[in-house]
Amino acid sequence: MIAVIQRCSSANVEVNNNIIGKIDKGLVVLLGIHREDCRYDADYLVKKILSLRIYNDNNEKMNLSLKDIKGSILVISQFTLCGNTKKGRRPSFINAAHSDKGKELYKYFISLLINKNISVQSGEFGANMNVQLVNQGPVTFILDSMDNSN
Repeated sequence: MIAVIQRCSSANVEVNNNIIGKIDKGLVVLLGIHREDCRYDADYLVKKILSLRIYNDNNEKMNLSLKDIKGSILVISQFTLCGNTKKGRRPSFINAAHSDKGKELYKYFISLLINKNISVQSGEFGANMNVQLVNQGPVTFILDSMDNSN
């Protein structure tokens, strides 16, 4: 499971010209789910995302977490993160989870955040979406559950 996380001062997601999710200060999480992923991958990423100290303290040092600043998360499914571009000119998406599995893990990921008392908004799984954000910093990180050494 891959998560591209972007620290933002505001963000929203729109489907068919309707805003379906909107946050102020927090994170936009673009979530790619591989066909080999399971709930353990989501558990790892949620724990990692919530513990990262990526917000500035009073000394302008990244010492605060999302929970410390009482931020929100906007989660967007993005199967293209699982794309392989090594050969040819057209990306291959054979490593992305099939729709049913991807949707189940996407919902599970969101439920983990909610259970940690995080304010969560989300896009619509499988929909064509427009995402807007003001990346604060800019600060962007790429997390991969395959990096978990535990």
